[in-house]
Amino acid sequence: QNYPLYIRSIPTENELKFHYTVHTSLDVVDEKISAMGKALVDQRELYLGLLYPTEDYKVYGYVTNSKVKFVMVVDSSNTALRDNEIRSMFRKLHNSYTDIMCNPFYNPGDRIHSRAFDTMVNSMMMQAC
Repeated sequence: QNYPLYIRSIPTENELKFHYTVHTSLDVVDEKISAMGKALVDQRELYLGLLYPTEDYKVYGYVTNSKVKFVMVVDSSNTALRDNEIRSMFRKLHNSYTDIMCNPFYNPGDRIHSRAFDTMVNSMMMQAC
């Protein structure tokens, strides 16, 4: 339903700008999914790759088989992150999300409040910086 379950940004002073970028990129994700059609419905995961670049950032997307969308915004000047690294980061994020979904006390669709998930996301963000 395109409402965020979890948003984290570093640095925090541009957080509103990142919120806007994430929300606008969800439209691009929907366009890519509809353009790909039924050929990719049978796949277990859907790495969308680079959604769009801006002057300052690159926006990547990933969709699970249950239609959960992950969006990652990376600084354009970071040349150390290649497509394979971004793909592995999305897989790690997807695995952690799956762990949250397996928690019997988590209601699907609620905001994510998990220390383990926070720790994993923070470590990925520090690694990317």
